[in-house]
Amino acid sequence: MDTHKGYLLVVEDVPDILMLIETTLKFKGYRVVTAANGQEALDIIQKEYPAVIITDILMPKLDGFSLVHRLRLDPETRNIPIVFLSATYVAPEDKAFAQTIGVTRFIEKPVDFESFLPVIDQLMTKGAPSLSEPMNETEFYDGYRKRLEVKLKQKNTQIARDEHLLETLPEKEQQAIRGTLQAAIAEREEIQQLLNQVYKLLENKPKS
Repeated sequence: MDTHKGYLLVVEDVPDILMLIETTLKFKGYRVVTAANGQEALDIIQKEYPAVIITDILMPKLDGFSLVHRLRLDPETRNIPIVFLSATYVAPEDKAFAQTIGVTRFIEKPVDFESFLPVIDQLMTKGAPSLSEPMNETEFYDGYRKRLEVKLKQKNTQIARDEHLLETLPEKEQQAIRGTLQAAIAEREEIQQLLNQVYKLLENKPKS
């Protein structure tokens, strides 16, 4: 694969963030293709392999963790560099799991483009180191389940705190909290849906 002639695939479900990243990368001269979730990304990748994938983690339909796992299982896509962007999964355990499943670089949101762009330039030029054998299904789904369960617990704590604040703050100070609360509830719903999918997969998995 000639990474100099390849394109950047940006996967992000928040339109404003997607537009910002896409516009910045195109301004720097890269060819950019976008997707709103991991499933859209897989469909695009089947048509033409990207040189580098830049993806959010928390997304509907197919999130970043599952996207990476599927790509690493396929020998044809195993060594495509993948950069994670996240504001939700930023704990050391999240980053360690990302590295274990084959993520090349991990960058926290909001994106600092002064440090982000050199990373992309390096990966487009040199690619990523070859990876070892991908994590097996049992190991992946066990680690994935743990990350989702921790994140769901954190979101429930955040929501309870914000709801308590709304009860104690004067009306004029509630607007910012309401916005944060709505975003947290939406993220909790996405995490719960993903967790339900994992539970179902584990229930249906044949016993060894």
